[in-house]
Amino acid sequence: MDIKVRVKEVLAGLLKVKIDELKDEVSLINSIGVDSTEMVESVIALEKSFGVKLSPKEITKNSTINDIVNNIQSKSVK
Repeated sequence: MDIKVRVKEVLAGLLKVKIDELKDEVSLINSIGVDSTEMVESVIALEKSFGVKLSPKEITKNSTINDIVNNIQSKSVK
């Protein structure tokens, strides 16, 4: 399965938003209004789904869907 599709599925389920709302350049914090607790929950859900170690700081810094996908891809390659 495509990483971007899976990221959107994980986040849509967790954040209770429609997948269509999670456009590639959407900022989780600025556009969706994700708070710090939801951000930590998102990191945990993404770590479990992809088997990579992420930190809330990395996801906050790179908070668009594309940035999250790129972050996961770079850690998956190692």
